[in-house]
Amino acid sequence: MSAEAPLVLLIEDEPPMRRFLRAALGAGSFRLVEAATAREGLAQAASRAPDLILLDLGLPDADGIEVTRNIREWSAVPIIVLSARGQEVDKVAALDAGADDYLTKPFGVEELLARMRAAFRRAARTDANAEPIVTADGIRIDLSQRRVFAKGGEVHLTPLEYKLLTTLARHPGKVLTHRQLLKEVWGPNAATQTHYLRVYMTQLRHKLEEDAARPRVLLTEPGVGYRFVAD
Repeated sequence: MSAEAPLVLLIEDEPPMRRFLRAALGAGSFRLVEAATAREGLAQAASRAPDLILLDLGLPDADGIEVTRNIREWSAVPIIVLSARGQEVDKVAALDAGADDYLTKPFGVEELLARMRAAFRRAARTDANAEPIVTADGIRIDLSQRRVFAKGGEVHLTPLEYKLLTTLARHPGKVLTHRQLLKEVWGPNAATQTHYLRVYMTQLRHKLEEDAARPRVLLTEPGVGYRFVAD
């Protein structure tokens, strides 16, 4: 396998899951390094500088959320959490700690690979300081000119609608929690006012989506937050 293939660090204590992911990622042309504990995982993250981390929450020596917080103190490497914990509170906690995405076990290989590709694209845009144009299913956002186009023409957005849209668009494919969006758009004092988000997301969908009742770009992660799906 080419040394240029992306290096993925898997921090997972269950041997069957490691075997499953080893086969899946090998077929997807990734280099893989494995760790069975939080301590080993943190050491590998520091020494190997992986391009992406797959992280189980239920590690024997520490909680994966604490591992995420630790890594976020010194690295922006994409982190996708893999966990049997399907509760919304666990997803929110992991994402608020700095994870980029969350998959609940069991999951399909194709979905995992799609989430990984999205994380790599997002990291590449960040590394290149790429702005200025974001496109998604007929929606075009010109970040440098602060203009938005959809449904064949320019769309007028209020300042708050624009800020909410661009906050999501700057992290395409990443789940942003209610708390993250509220703090970013409305400020820290609004972190619990989730009704703001519902109202403004409904307005954005009506202005931008071809079918507001079946959005394809501004997706809801129930109980957790929202995701912007770019081209």
